[in-house]
Amino acid sequence: MVARTYTVAFQGVEAREVDVQCQLSAGLPAFAIVGLPDKAVTESRERVRASLSAIGLALPPKRITLNLAPADMLKEGAHFDLPIALALLAAMEVIPAHEASRHTAMGALSLDGALTAVAGALPAALAAAEADRSFICPAACGAEAALVGGVEVLAPADLVALINHFAGRAPLAAPRPAPPCARVAPPDLVDVRGQARARRALEVAAAGGHNMLMMGPPGAGKSMLALRLPSILPPLSPQEALEVSMIHSVAGLIEGGRISRSRPFRAPHHSASMAAMVGGGRRAAPGEVSLAHHGVLFLDELPEFPRPVLESLRQPLEAGETVVARANAHLRYPSRVQLIAAMNPCRCGHLADPAQACSRAPGCGLDYQARLSGPLIDRIDIQIETPALTPEELSRAPLGEASAAVADRVAAARARQGARYARLDAPVSINAAADGALLEQIARPDAEGQALLDRVAQALRLTARGYHRVMRLARTIADLDGADRVGRPHVAEAASYRRAPLAR
Repeated sequence: MVARTYTVAFQGVEAREVDVQCQLSAGLPAFAIVGLPDKAVTESRERVRASLSAIGLALPPKRITLNLAPADMLKEGAHFDLPIALALLAAMEVIPAHEASRHTAMGALSLDGALTAVAGALPAALAAAEADRSFICPAACGAEAALVGGVEVLAPADLVALINHFAGRAPLAAPRPAPPCARVAPPDLVDVRGQARARRALEVAAAGGHNMLMMGPPGAGKSMLALRLPSILPPLSPQEALEVSMIHSVAGLIEGGRISRSRPFRAPHHSASMAAMVGGGRRAAPGEVSLAHHGVLFLDELPEFPRPVLESLRQPLEAGETVVARANAHLRYPSRVQLIAAMNPCRCGHLADPAQACSRAPGCGLDYQARLSGPLIDRIDIQIETPALTPEELSRAPLGEASAAVADRVAAARARQGARYARLDAPVSINAAADGALLEQIARPDAEGQALLDRVAQALRLTARGYHRVMRLARTIADLDGADRVGRPHVAEAASYRRAPLAR
């Protein structure tokens, strides 16, 4: 007789079903796990043996074979402990075999039989729902799994509680989903004095989800502006919140099953490795660009990042997904992010100030800015200078407009975009994601605007990508103005943001 239950193996955010089969046969006592397990799964033998011993059960004096099918897919992680124990208990007739076979289970075991939390409960529960099975997870993951409707969730604290449930002695109560995380108010734009052009560019970037680069001397307010972008962004839609939560669940970043409706804001240090930025490592975990999906990826001191790390962002910024290639698998992580970057014009930061610039100017600025490749810069829609304010200008400048007022305009512009793309049955919701024939349909300027766009493309030597990005930007500016058609003023403002500040 072969007892079985089911679990999942993660490939990116996708949970692939794994059939856990247990057979007890005559022969010398042994406990073998086959099916391409990694070291953590192989060590499950000792954790399962100790857990069963702790609750008064001994392994039978037989040959125990655990097969994890399909056998050619790598099995990684401690979450295989519970399904292995469940299949073994069914083979030992401690629990009914038919009950074990209708569940998908995941969880790590302590040596005393307690179940400890593991990452990935949300996508695993979704996979169980799609397979029309119940889902078993540790109590600490119950609230997260309960977010998936239409699936029975069992969340025992230990093996004893699970055995008693199957025996009918103490049925487990269904866990309840935790309420969403309370929104923490981000810093407000009212704190920003001056920098009217940068504030306007930030509003345009928020309205259309456009990438943005700010260049200016130290203390000009670049980081201050970037940190206030979340205050004018709309909350995640339910579908977006689910996508973000799936990635954060796989990364083990959901605490207490509480998901957030706030857009992610990730700001990795410039010492981040390529694996940290785009994903990878031993288990090919999601990187910063995926953890910022549907949110903001802020890269401060952009040229200080290693060049290979910056170049690795080119595909995610263009395609909206990251592909982590390994010898045995290609993992895909969603990576639809809004890149906000800040940099100094040169290493000392005072290139435009003759009184403070170094003796190597302007060559030092050219060398410093050359760390950024043309293809990467071409993917950034808005490129502006943020000049420093003198103490006198700063003291006389009035307080800036509050984030609430700006957020209302951004929300109205995004509502126009969402309604437009819904009418067209397009698979996007913001202008930054529009491309190809769709862009020609919704962002083609009027006659005067088209004439200006053609002149701008020739004067700035825009690539085809740059040309389309100006069209997207002009469409967003028109949406902020409430205009149905892109006109000359919208193209003019969009083109002004494509003039990359270069050291001369």
